[in-house]
Amino acid sequence: MPSYAGPPVTARPGEVASTLRLLGYLALAIALVILDHRGGWLSQVRVQANVAVQPIWWLAGLPGRLSARVQEDAGTHSQLTAENRNLRNELLIANARLTRLQTATADNAQLRALLGVAESRGLDVQLAPILNIDLDPTRQRLVLDAGSNDGVHLGQAVIDAGGLMGQIIEATPAHATVLLLTDPDHAVPVVVARNGVRLIVYGRGDHLELSDVPMNTDVRQGDLILTSGLGGRFPAGFPVGTVTRLRPDESRAFLIGELKPAAQLDRGRDVLLLRSAPRIAWPSPQAEAAVVAVGASTLGAPAGGAGQDTATATATARDPALPPAVPAPAAAAAPAVEPVR
Repeated sequence: MPSYAGPPVTARPGEVASTLRLLGYLALAIALVILDHRGGWLSQVRVQANVAVQPIWWLAGLPGRLSARVQEDAGTHSQLTAENRNLRNELLIANARLTRLQTATADNAQLRALLGVAESRGLDVQLAPILNIDLDPTRQRLVLDAGSNDGVHLGQAVIDAGGLMGQIIEATPAHATVLLLTDPDHAVPVVVARNGVRLIVYGRGDHLELSDVPMNTDVRQGDLILTSGLGGRFPAGFPVGTVTRLRPDESRAFLIGELKPAAQLDRGRDVLLLRSAPRIAWPSPQAEAAVVAVGASTLGAPAGGAGQDTATATATARDPALPPAVPAPAAAAAPAVEPVR
C-alpha cells in the first residue's frame, strides 16, 4: 500500500514574483557590469554623482569643522596673550636697562667734564657726590655726601665744569651743606671779563642779578662775569654767569642786570670742592706801570698825579680775573682729584 505524501504543494504568487524580481536584478547587474567594462560610462556616472553629493558632505562636516576652528582660535588667543605679556615684560626690562645706561652715560660725561676742568686749570680739588637738595623754594642749598672727616671745611668754594656753584656753610663729620649762588642770602664780588669792571652778583632765588649798576658803567648784554677774588672767599677767574638782560631800576638812576649762571645748579650728581686757590701769576712792576700810564692817559690825567684813577688802574691790573693775569697751568702739573669714598 503506497505511503501518503501529503497534500500537493503549490507555489505562492508572492514567492514567484520575488524570484522573478531577483532574477531581473541579477540580469541587470550582469548587464551593467558588462557595459561598464566595455564602455566605462558607469565611472562617469559615479563622478557626476560625487559632484552632486559634495555639498551634502560639506554640510555634514560643517559642525565638526566649526568646533575644531573654535578650539584652535581659543588656543591661539591664549598663546598670543601669553606671548604679548612676556614681550611687555621684556620691553619694560629693556627700557629699564636703557635708562640705566643713559644715566651712566650722563654721569660719565659729567665726571669727564669735571676732571677736564681740574686738569686744564691745574686745580687741587676734591670730588664729592650730591646727597640731597633743599626743597624750600626760598633757599637754594645742597647736601653733599662728604664732611669734615673727608677734609671739607667752612667757606670752601664749590664748582662744577661750568663755573662757580657756591660755598660750604656747614660741615658735619659725614655731610656738608652748600649755599648756592642763587640763594637770596648769597653775594659774590665779580668783574666783567671784557673790561675788568668790578660789580657784585646777588642771588634772587631762581636767577642771578647785578644790582645798583651805574648807568655809565660799561656792561653789555652777553658779557661774561667772573669772580674777582676780592674778599678772599672765592678764587679769582671762575665763571659766574653771562649777562642776559639789562634794565633800569625804578629810580632810573641805576641798571639791573640779569645773569644766566655758568654752573649747572639744577642738575648733576657730583661737584668739585676747591682745596686751595689756584696759583695766580701777578704782573711784573713794569707791566703795572704801563697799565697805570695807559689808564691815566685814557682818563686825561698825568701818570704821576692820577690819584684815584691810578689806584683804579693798578687794581684792575692786579685783578687775577683778567686774561693777562691768569696764565695757563704748566703742562707737567697734574691735577689732584680725590673722590670721596
